[in-house]
Amino acid sequence: MGRSQKSSSPTQGKSKSKRRIRNSATGVGRIPAPGVEFELQARAEGFRLVIGIDEAGRGPLAGPVVAAAVAFSDEPFSFSERIADSKQISAAQRERAFHEILKKARVGVGVISEAVVDSLNILNATHHAMTVAVEDLLGRLPGKVRADKNFSGSVQLLIDGNSFRSELPFARRLIVKGDQRCLSIACASIVAKVVRDGILKTYDRIYPQWGFGRHKGYPTAAHKKAIAQFGLTPIHRRTFNHV
Repeated sequence: MGRSQKSSSPTQGKSKSKRRIRNSATGVGRIPAPGVEFELQARAEGFRLVIGIDEAGRGPLAGPVVAAAVAFSDEPFSFSERIADSKQISAAQRERAFHEILKKARVGVGVISEAVVDSLNILNATHHAMTVAVEDLLGRLPGKVRADKNFSGSVQLLIDGNSFRSELPFARRLIVKGDQRCLSIACASIVAKVVRDGILKTYDRIYPQWGFGRHKGYPTAAHKKAIAQFGLTPIHRRTFNHV
């Protein structure tokens, strides 16, 4: 098991340093953009690599659960596209933000199939997806960085939610509603959502009667009606209630 988990809020006062990494596309009248207080606090505590983590696909009746891990490369850092909880922005906004995130940050992705979801249960499968996403991101770092004897102590994970079980040997901070409060987690939520939606769009071409391109596997009335009419596909989660 990794280090003990803690959930906390940064207590730093307002300062110019908070603006070093920023989400520039906020807009008047919108829900406040996720901030960078957690990332800056972690860096102030000596962590050199700060990784935001989130998932997409815990609730659907079909398809994989997907997690993403995002770490900002340099300061100053800003986005021209709107960065927010993926559920609060449109598909077009997510797609544009996704491509900008890939250009400006280090990114890792974990995709865990519906069969593994059924085997492990959705909570454990989600934690596994998050672990795989972090490992994917770390695998993209230069070898000399990972070979540093102090590397494990230089990494902090910022995780959306209130639980995370993993053997990863890094400090971690749990942040409830992190996708609304923490910029790197919001970025991870967008990456996970766009990747998963793309997978379900592919499945829509394979199983067109079920409408996966529209509902992405979530338990909508149209999805349940399709199940009643056509039955289950190989990508449906057998341990979920399909009624």
